[in-house]
Amino acid sequence: MNPQVIQIHDLNFSFNGQAVLQDIDLDVKAGDFMAMIGPNGGGKTTLLKLMLGLLDPDSGSIRVFGELPRAVSYRIGYVPQDVHINKDFPISALDVVLMGKLQPGRGRARHSQNDRIEAQRTLDKVGMADYPDRRIGELSGGQKQRVFVARALMTEPELLFLDEPTASIDTKGQREFYALLKELNKKITIIVVSHDLMIISEFVKSVACVNHRLHYHGHAELTGEMIELMYQCTAEEVCPVELIAQGVPHRVLHDHF
Repeated sequence: MNPQVIQIHDLNFSFNGQAVLQDIDLDVKAGDFMAMIGPNGGGKTTLLKLMLGLLDPDSGSIRVFGELPRAVSYRIGYVPQDVHINKDFPISALDVVLMGKLQPGRGRARHSQNDRIEAQRTLDKVGMADYPDRRIGELSGGQKQRVFVARALMTEPELLFLDEPTASIDTKGQREFYALLKELNKKITIIVVSHDLMIISEFVKSVACVNHRLHYHGHAELTGEMIELMYQCTAEEVCPVELIAQGVPHRVLHDHF
């Protein structure tokens, strides 16, 4: 039985007096590849930031590897939605990956030859072996994202978070990118926020529908009919996907939601 990597119990979070997340319960086991989906403003990115320790809940508990998220940040990799690198800045793909080795207090110390060898190996791992000297601004959207994943992998994380990683990638590139994540998932637990549901359904092991509340669906539950309804998950007590699992006719669900 795989150990639990993330444990969230009765979590609530609000912003400026408005409830963003309510009564969130979630257990994520080691080796999972989970997609978080839901409407804009439903709290997906907020929940991701809570699991990263970038935000603190109003109430409830969240543990990552049995600790508070900030205490185990060195075991976590993160690819944010907007990576703040000036695309016109003359920085190479290898230099971007080396940013993953920067440590507090290290300042602007030079990277060692071993660091550069490790960065090249990491580029190899994400299929970018031929582009170490290519300027980041000259890469395609899919190539950039592979470089940013390589940067996150430089700390050898056990858990990898990605927020809308394929927003600027075409359909073919999206499939290739998720195939890469599936390969990385052999050793790393992955959680990805995404709108690319019909594509990620081929690769992920579980889905969490997030719209202020959360409904978790393991891989064994997922069917094509459920995939069609995922985005209709609401803040109601019962998720329409769960109604499908209970045998409620598809036509009735569409009339209701």
